Amino acid sequence: MRGGGSEQQILLLLRHLSRERFEPHLYLLQRTGDLLSDVPSDVPVYAFDDSPPSRGLYFPGKVFREQVRHLQHVVDSHSIDVIYDRTFHMTMIAGGIKQTVPRVSTIVSPPEQAFPLVESRFLWLKHRQLRKAYHASARVVAVSDLAAESAARFYGLSRSRITTVANPVDHERIVNFAKAETPPRDERFTLVCVGRMTAEKGQRDLVEAVALLANDNIQPLCVWMIGDGPLRAELQELSSKCHPHEIKFLMRQPNPAPWIASADALVLPSHFEGMPNVVLEAFALSTPVIATRAGGTIELQRDEPTILWAEPSNPKSLAAAIRQFIADRNSAKQRTAAATQLIRTHHDVHNAVRQIEDFLAAN
Repeated sequence: MRGGGSEQQILLLLRHLSRERFEPHLYLLQRTGDLLSDVPSDVPVYAFDDSPPSRGLYFPGKVFREQVRHLQHVVDSHSIDVIYDRTFHMTMIAGGIKQTVPRVSTIVSPPEQAFPLVESRFLWLKHRQLRKAYHASARVVAVSDLAAESAARFYGLSRSRITTVANPVDHERIVNFAKAETPPRDERFTLVCVGRMTAEKGQRDLVEAVALLANDNIQPLCVWMIGDGPLRAELQELSSKCHPHEIKFLMRQPNPAPWIASADALVLPSHFEGMPNVVLEAFALSTPVIATRAGGTIELQRDEPTILWAEPSNPKSLAAAIRQFIADRNSAKQRTAAATQLIRTHHDVHNAVRQIEDFLAAN
């Protein structure tokens, strides 16, 4: 529960599931992370790392088999009626237990792009296990149409078997979180980027875009980089080329909402996305968004403009979008108004949870 998008969506589901219809339990591989304290008090939590340490010789797949056995024990011991699994690894584990317990499986990103980045070893075997797990699921849910179409191709699923339920946002909760503190800032035009610092999240493109703006006749920028990851040191080194603009590395923030609300705009430079929570949160906070046309992010614009677009993996395009935003601040007001209406209509937390509840109850 370290704060990723899937963990946040799991918490949202746990908070809003009807207690008249369900008695939710939470299964984790590791009992760790800032979000553990946000798990509702009436939800029992089980974790694989609570089990006794492994004994005997190690062999490939041993830990995975132990995880499957441990989940099977939890399911049997607590008479679990239906499993909701999310993320590649949890779906593989849940797919490995006896098929007497129906499963609702959620696909959170386009697997054709995400799978080779998330999994590094035995890809053919894991792909086979995932294909089998999704085919055995009672219901497959995707967070965006693009993720659904990618999953249908990658796993050989019939598209009609995959239902899209777009990630919801708890509008009221995010607004209240944003009031928790007021981040210090100055008069500079301030951008915020939130995400784990890995190649697919595109922060390097953002740093290079800011460096391209260094010779422009625009006011100095301040960019808040919130998050951590394997590329942080490299990004910090690259940021030295951005003068007179400044990039501040703020590490992980347990509650990034105040920073999003205080910035002039949120930037999402991702190479691909399933359905980005951080953009939904920016919409809820009426913070303008500059984003790449990547994956499910495209589905966050419908009848009216909600996002100022750049092309993925293209620092020049991102720099041009930032330049355009600074030059035309007034049009951002129209986009944020349309964005707020979009999340109220298509990303309401109560409507989304009712859909998931119906899927769970049907099994």
